[in-house]
Amino acid sequence: MKIKLAILDRDPGYLERLAAAFNARYWDKLEIYSFTQLDKALSELKEARIDVFLADESFEIDLDRIPARCGFAYFVDDPLVASLRDQPAISKFQKADSIYKQILSVYAEKSSDITGFKPDGTSSALISVFASPAGGVGSSTMAAAYALTLARAGRRVLYLNLELFGRSDVFFTGSGQETLSDVLFVLKSGKLNLPMKLESAVRESADGVFFFESPPIALDVQELTEEDLKRMLKELRAGGHYDHIILDMDFALDGRMLHAFQEAYAIVLVSDGMAVANTKMVRAFEALRMIDEQRDLRILSKLYLVYNKFSNKVSRAVEGIDLKLLGGAPRYAHAPEREVVEQLVSMNLFQPILR
Repeated sequence: MKIKLAILDRDPGYLERLAAAFNARYWDKLEIYSFTQLDKALSELKEARIDVFLADESFEIDLDRIPARCGFAYFVDDPLVASLRDQPAISKFQKADSIYKQILSVYAEKSSDITGFKPDGTSSALISVFASPAGGVGSSTMAAAYALTLARAGRRVLYLNLELFGRSDVFFTGSGQETLSDVLFVLKSGKLNLPMKLESAVRESADGVFFFESPPIALDVQELTEEDLKRMLKELRAGGHYDHIILDMDFALDGRMLHAFQEAYAIVLVSDGMAVANTKMVRAFEALRMIDEQRDLRILSKLYLVYNKFSNKVSRAVEGIDLKLLGGAPRYAHAPEREVVEQLVSMNLFQPILR
């Protein structure tokens, strides 16, 4: 399926360069129509069944002449302008990838009846979960390190931080304007195109790790229900864009986490080996064992343990539970999070779960 994109601009040279960039990168996703004359562009919208119409800001568009099914945005010079004349605005002078994602966002607003791009026949993405019943032990750092390990092994990996107070940008940065809040809004609305929103909102770091920027308001994550997570994971897998999805979650034995555990091929629990953390780990394991017996979720066989911030002086291996051990890492005092991630990657802790 291709999105039919019409672009109206007074500069034929710019139109030619942009069309060439899109055709080189998105030949299988976009069908480009270029115009320099307003009347010709407007007359073609209905005739060609255009999906998205972009018009240079120098044109004042009569919105009544745009078909209801067609998304619309102004093309503007200023990258700080997000809307113009009460309509969405897209900066002309940015990378083609960024423009493409914003086009998808405009398209998603008008295409609730369309399921999005079809799977390309690739196998469904593998899901892993990182969490800890003991706070402050660096489970997010471990999750980020596994994401980077997979990316450097040539996998297409999505790091999905669902912690209430988590921040993806501590580990990864990439260009984009939308955040996980925009995805959550589409999930809640039930009327907009979720596959398109997932593709338009995702960012890619320089390392090749895909991620969603964390919501500006932390409480937005709390609105994600078990059913929302089910739908999100289903669409992410169906899209065929990723080999791996890493869920970085708070440890809460609610429906959302238990569903994630069911879907996962590996569940990595993190401890620092301190007495309090080990006590919580034992209690969490017993709770999972009871849930597993009652509901037959087959969770226990997926459990792995990794130690982080482990001190030979005060840390001890947890006893009394049967968890497969990935290994351990010491505390890296005063080191930035990204540097710690690099150190963890170099230790090859994740070989037993690497797929």
